[in-house]
Amino acid sequence: MGLMIDQQSNVLSQRREKAKALEEQGVKLYPNHFRPKHVVSELGERFDQATEETLAQVEETFCLAGRIMARRDYGKSVFFDIRDHSGRIQAYAQKNRISAEQFNLLKKMDIGDLIGIEGRIFRTRTGELTILVAHLELVTKSILPLPEKYHDMNIELKYRQRYLDLIMSEKGRTVFQRRARIVSLVRRFLEERGFMEVETPMMQPIPGGATAKPFETYHQALDVKLYLRIAPELYLKRLLVGGFNRVFELNRNFRNEGISTQHNPEFTMLEFYQSYATYQDLMNLTEEMFLDVAHGLDLGDTISYQGLEIRLARPWKRIRFLDAITEVGGAPPGVLSDRAAAMDFCRQAGGDLPDQEVHGKVLAKIFDLLVEPKLIHPTFVTHYPTDISPLARRNEADESLTDRFELFISGREMANGFSELNDPLDQRSRFLAQVAEREAGDEEAQFMDEDYIRALMYGMPPAAGEGVGIDRLAMLFTDAATIKDVILFPHLRPEK
Repeated sequence: MGLMIDQQSNVLSQRREKAKALEEQGVKLYPNHFRPKHVVSELGERFDQATEETLAQVEETFCLAGRIMARRDYGKSVFFDIRDHSGRIQAYAQKNRISAEQFNLLKKMDIGDLIGIEGRIFRTRTGELTILVAHLELVTKSILPLPEKYHDMNIELKYRQRYLDLIMSEKGRTVFQRRARIVSLVRRFLEERGFMEVETPMMQPIPGGATAKPFETYHQALDVKLYLRIAPELYLKRLLVGGFNRVFELNRNFRNEGISTQHNPEFTMLEFYQSYATYQDLMNLTEEMFLDVAHGLDLGDTISYQGLEIRLARPWKRIRFLDAITEVGGAPPGVLSDRAAAMDFCRQAGGDLPDQEVHGKVLAKIFDLLVEPKLIHPTFVTHYPTDISPLARRNEADESLTDRFELFISGREMANGFSELNDPLDQRSRFLAQVAEREAGDEEAQFMDEDYIRALMYGMPPAAGEGVGIDRLAMLFTDAATIKDVILFPHLRPEK
């Protein structure tokens, strides 16, 4: 390790000396006048199938900028690869085709430097599409050397210095390009169906809309404690009260929880709400939306995720929460009606819960342990207990249950939706139950929100709403094993 550090230090010292020498020769290390007119992918699209004879007739000059990724020096000529945001292409410079000043500059450039080039297109004897350089200049000097190979980067370096991952890895760049495409497809899908995109507060006086521990902050001018939002739900439903019948927000949420392959304290969520709709309408809409995204990515109705073949073709399986616990999880039927029996079974299965935990949360823990990992193909689990669904409408046939669903794919939750509770008195009683749980020590229980109750008292139309984890959606459609692979800058422990 000490030898490696010494080597890196020597390379850095050499690069600094080289940069200083260039400056002394009048070369600007960080100019801002070169303007590329073309991108690498454009040349590929136009000329990949062109023959040498066809290319010889192309008189157009191309102007590109990119990072030097490799070079092969042959004395009076230099081959080098440059890469811009769209791809990689070879360039060829000959001493007798450019000025001596430019050729000498190229000789002194390092891998990692950003370069601007102009020239015509041709194909080498080996058939590689190449730019014959007629002009070049330094665009940005790189002081730190790139890793020798992508394999030299460990996982932590990849996450901590994402810029290096993007420089070195085609796969890394493709993941985030696809993620951006996913967000664009989701937005377009909802807008085409009459949903309006809105923005709601990220700092809230009362954190609501989810069962989670919030981050706290403080606003000096107002002299108030504020919370980073755990969900935008209660604000979006205020907009339903105000008369906007279809709204959505692609939002950043913050939850003060652990970090895992599925969790990051800061994450992206889609939430959308539709007046005069039920949870069943949203299940149908969700099937349609996921398939629309898959087709927009040219993935078809069957995708591969971490070695599993997942069928997205409709209709998706639907099963009730209590049935799933017995039929999929193998729990004895007695746990569904007997809290003590449920607690005993949960602990035997490896669950660790406080003695006073409500029955619904015990069942939810059993579900997490024994059911969720088995739900590989898209499955809607419906009719969750009321005591773990404080914002969902009660089921008319059985008030101990709610008109709620969660969507599971590849053994993880992808979405949560329900017919909305719009009875202000029922909502108040549910909030009070949550407050009691919070006072008993549950830091994730929800707060009382008097203004939201007031909004409901003006009348919120019957509605349904849903949240979809965008990070998990990106994981699914990029075949990513961990959420860190689809978040550009995931949270990590401080660097030592």
